[in-house]
Amino acid sequence: MFKKILIANRGEIACRVIKTCRKMGIKTVAVYSDADRNAMHVEMADEVVHIGESPTSKSYLLIDRIVKACKQTKAEAVHPGYGFLSENKEFQKALAKEKIVFIGPDAHAIEAMGDKIESKKLAQKAKVSTVPGFLGVIKDVAHAKKIAKDVGYPVMMKASAGGGGKGMRIARNEGEVQEGFERSQSEAKSSFGDDRMFIEKYIEQPRHIEIQLIADRHGNTLYLNERECSIQRRHQKVIEEAPSPFLDAKTRKAMGEQAVALAKAVKYVSAGTVEFIVDTKRNFYFLEMNTRLQVEHPVTELITGLDLVELMIRVAYGEKLPIKQKDVKINGWALESRVYAEDPYRNFLPSTGRLVRYIPPEENKNVRVDTGVQQGGEISVFYDPMIAKLCSWGKDRKEATLHMRAALDSYYIRGVSHNIPFLASVLGKKKFEDGDLSTNFIAEEYPEGFSDKDLPAKDPTVLVAVAAIVHNAYVRRSAGISGQIPGHGRKVPDHWVVASYGAGGKHSEHPVWVSPERKALGENIVSATVKVGKKTVHVNSAWAMGAPLFSAEVNGKWVTIQVDKRPVGYRLFHAGAQMDVGVYTVREAELARLMPHKPPPDMSKYLLSPMPGLLVSLAVKEGQEVKAGETLAIVEAMKMENVLKAERDATVKKIYEPAGASLAVDQMIIEFG
Repeated sequence: MFKKILIANRGEIACRVIKTCRKMGIKTVAVYSDADRNAMHVEMADEVVHIGESPTSKSYLLIDRIVKACKQTKAEAVHPGYGFLSENKEFQKALAKEKIVFIGPDAHAIEAMGDKIESKKLAQKAKVSTVPGFLGVIKDVAHAKKIAKDVGYPVMMKASAGGGGKGMRIARNEGEVQEGFERSQSEAKSSFGDDRMFIEKYIEQPRHIEIQLIADRHGNTLYLNERECSIQRRHQKVIEEAPSPFLDAKTRKAMGEQAVALAKAVKYVSAGTVEFIVDTKRNFYFLEMNTRLQVEHPVTELITGLDLVELMIRVAYGEKLPIKQKDVKINGWALESRVYAEDPYRNFLPSTGRLVRYIPPEENKNVRVDTGVQQGGEISVFYDPMIAKLCSWGKDRKEATLHMRAALDSYYIRGVSHNIPFLASVLGKKKFEDGDLSTNFIAEEYPEGFSDKDLPAKDPTVLVAVAAIVHNAYVRRSAGISGQIPGHGRKVPDHWVVASYGAGGKHSEHPVWVSPERKALGENIVSATVKVGKKTVHVNSAWAMGAPLFSAEVNGKWVTIQVDKRPVGYRLFHAGAQMDVGVYTVREAELARLMPHKPPPDMSKYLLSPMPGLLVSLAVKEGQEVKAGETLAIVEAMKMENVLKAERDATVKKIYEPAGASLAVDQMIIEFG
């Protein structure tokens, strides 16, 4: 077996590969950029090599630097992870030239399947079902309009070298082709250095279901069941699961066999994934093949018991697969939620910064956390803002979902915005519970974007009770200060008023009576009975005072609530929802009602940068009149171009930042008159 493997990647996937290498007794080499000097994958590896500046084009995408690192450390093989150089044929060739093993397919397979146009032609030859469309290279916008009209709307415009949702747009009319084609082409050029585009028919209400493959050098190719990846936002997967709640055994077998046929047509070796779109009648069509390990591979591992990274390493070394197709089973159900540093309340804009507090859920047989960050680490503007892949396993889909919800409640992240409230909301949707999924799921369930109203209405009783218990404990501890005159110590009331605050300073009040048991008066609260209005709540917990997670048995049901102590009151999080509360004595509540509310300043006359990024271009000038929906500026962040449009008719009064400026979140760009 290999003695040493270099991982040509960073973050979560680099850490994932290192874990398997450790298990196999293989030494690892990590490469890192300036921004990743203190990253988790750098700490985990046996050896590290600095390969350049923070931008990917000056570090992780430099083939010669990585080859040099291999020679310097005498690494025998390279695992590319996903993204970066994982599907770059020139990288595989460069390694082969130096007799370094690429843990993945050869250049021929990468080239054949990596090009979406050529891969569709090969799929047709291999008698794999394909979507109607134009597979030639599109010259310009005029050519794109003609093709779209011939194929028939709606159409999907895609970058030939694309991936990760970049360089893709749906067009339902000629106007959307005009704008979408140019934006997609620009993103493709920026992300992949290749602006070739193609167009195909867009299947309405499609499911995105993919088949995991593994193949060795001895002619053995297996399909390891499917993954349902239909819940997507901007063509980026959000929640994946295995198996699919939609497929039957017959369709699974047909899709698997076609995927194997395609892989054999290009003599594919290693792990790979064939993606299909599936219509409402279970007709399936080839979408693309990813010649690498997928982000969502853990759900396949959880239901099959296989370690895909280990299998990749073994077949790269020349070993035969240890299993046959008949050995591939489905054990239980698995879900994966992609936890991102992004703000779902602001159209999922990336959030960069330091992880001031970071406490992932505890891993066990039902919960798995694949991450590449740790407390004190930084979410950089230079890379994808993924924090972790949170996975759950259960004997069936319902149990896996319950474990996922509990794990999301326990995931404590502070310092950057994150999408956990949105993930919790998705899991609570009836369509999700019913397995009624399509790639339109998010667009249909969140037509106006995500907001608090998308979170299921919860009875505030439990949160109010927990706030009262926590506050009661803090007050009792403070009341026990030394030096008090005997018989004149501070008395702690059992009656409180919990005020929960909403938008515009509105709040609702809940009279609460707390009766902690005697053993609960120390540092740890063990048991308490709380009356919230006319409702009684029994709470049993081993919460340590000051701990951010309040895990407890509440009326016989286990819950976890995140509690942040604030200068005045508390902020509680549960099931994706957030509640700000103040806990007062009866007299304090009377006085609090008299406090005036200060409204936030009106910023509606400004165009603010919704994210940190680069102001690529300005489409207006001072004094210009603009109409609602008109493009004002384009801001690039995470290699995605974001078009900022006017929300209403206005006149541009002042421009604060020129094109080319680096913007912070909420930085003023334009003022309207």
